[in-house]
Amino acid sequence: MRTTLTIDDDVKALIEHERNRTGESFRTVVNRLIRRGATGGESAKSAPVPLPLLPGKPTLDVSDVSALLATLDDERRAQRGLT
Repeated sequence: MRTTLTIDDDVKALIEHERNRTGESFRTVVNRLIRRGATGGESAKSAPVPLPLLPGKPTLDVSDVSALLATLDDERRAQRGLT
């Protein structure tokens, strides 16, 4: 079907960005985005996969960023033989 649409400037920018990213034609991008929106978006296609539960105890506390960075720095120094 051929039709004429008036597209808002922000939507035009999104379409142009997608065209530049994918190299697809205007028609292809518009059809794909309309299909995605009509079916509920990408999140409707697949549910998030739960993270696996791994055995053992964590060896680093990622809530303390400064301690984590210090540990990583120490490991890098040891790998380079600087310790």
